[in-house]
Amino acid sequence: MRLASYNVENLFDRAKAMNLDDPDDGKPILEAFAELNNLLAKLAYAPADKTRMSELMVILGLDKSDIGPFVILRRNRGSLLKRPPGGAVQITADGRAAWVGSLELRDEPLRHDAVLNTARVIADVDADVLAVVEAESRPVLVEFNHAMITEVGGAPYRHVMLIDGNDDRGIDVGLMTRDSFEIASMCSHVDDRLPGGAPIFSRDCPQYEIVTPAGNRLILLINHLKSKGFGSPASSNAKRLAQAKRVREIYDALRAGGHQHIAIVGDFNDTPTSAPLAPLLQGSDLQDVSALPAAQFDNAGFPGTFGSATAANKIDYILLSPALFALAIRGGIDRKGMWPGTHPKKWDVFPELGKPEQAASDHGAIWVDLNF
Repeated sequence: MRLASYNVENLFDRAKAMNLDDPDDGKPILEAFAELNNLLAKLAYAPADKTRMSELMVILGLDKSDIGPFVILRRNRGSLLKRPPGGAVQITADGRAAWVGSLELRDEPLRHDAVLNTARVIADVDADVLAVVEAESRPVLVEFNHAMITEVGGAPYRHVMLIDGNDDRGIDVGLMTRDSFEIASMCSHVDDRLPGGAPIFSRDCPQYEIVTPAGNRLILLINHLKSKGFGSPASSNAKRLAQAKRVREIYDALRAGGHQHIAIVGDFNDTPTSAPLAPLLQGSDLQDVSALPAAQFDNAGFPGTFGSATAANKIDYILLSPALFALAIRGGIDRKGMWPGTHPKKWDVFPELGKPEQAASDHGAIWVDLNF
């Protein structure tokens, strides 16, 4: 069987603040959005909270209207704020119970040719079991599976599953499997909490049990760990470390329960020697498929899975338990949908990929064949 993981960076629509030519330009918007959302969720608004909310409204372009360039404030009932002519935004609510509504990121459609190249990567990898990172929702993943993969000549998957996670930007993790690879069970870890009560996982760490045609059982944990892009490096590292520790706890419990065939896959947003990933990569018996001998693992001379594919951009993983790693035959990284640069092109791409904006994703798809 072939197991793969692919960060598609959304399938049809992506938050406008995440889809700018320079991703760094959107970071202040996303950080302000997250901060304002947290403040709006508080049961009681202190004077300092109201002052900061007003400041964030200006940053998000909501000082004149509920519709900003990147964010929409939906106010269904109750009173949250006033906008006096010529004055600053005034927060009138005293807490979350005083109004009904939400703060949402505005989406915009992705280019159709880029979406088709995403489908081409999935068809080219042709995995039996495919973990998908940064998919908007299960209905979107189902539509993409039947419409876009079919349009490029690929075979759509029989089973498609996605559990909504903690991220409100539409970047969840999902699973697609072929007809004879049944999803026997699934368990969400979306409510796993840190000691202070905050959720551990930025998205989720869904746990799937898959039955192969021969009756073997594979436990799959899919992850999209905390990005380095938002918040301070110290807070990002701490969050990613807590997530890696929890994934390790889940893995150890599965091993103690008698499970031998376990895979932990996804976008970990950090490099193999990093401190936050140490619980998974430096202190466990998990094996990275990238560690297969060169004759068995095809990385086309580039160790990374993201961006320029340097060693510093090795952030996507398939980690296998010892019994599963013993069954690994070959693996590789499919970069045919990644922009290869121009002087010279670093790797071969689809003929339909002629400029950066047509790229399927900044990530390659990582895969491994297992002799199940």
